[in-house]
Amino acid sequence: VQLQAFGGGSVQAGGSLRLSCAVSGFISSSSYIGWFRQAPGKEREFVAAITWSDNSPFYGDSMKGRCIISRVIAENMVYLQMTALGPEDTALYFCACNPGRGALSSPSWYEYWGQGTQVTVSS
Repeated sequence: VQLQAFGGGSVQAGGSLRLSCAVSGFISSSSYIGWFRQAPGKEREFVAAITWSDNSPFYGDSMKGRCIISRVIAENMVYLQMTALGPEDTALYFCACNPGRGALSSPSWYEYWGQGTQVTVSS
């Protein structure tokens, strides 16, 4: 499985961004595709995940209510629409694939990772 995240950029506080994750290779029906973020000096943090088979979303506390995760199987794409961004959302955002084992909010259960896309929010 290969993943490539893109769509990051610089925005002002209150703005929006949509991140994209291109997924290729064999994706089992039990897989989750997740978004994580990591700010300098901080641990990698769970943002959201979605089941590949039935499009069920799960959200972490960090951006709950301010983001929507979705996937389009025909395009092999997973999206993260983020709104009401603040400086605290500045981080490197990664998409990753969990083959369907363990806690979906824990990065240690994700076996495949994209390279990350930078989001910078200025006040």
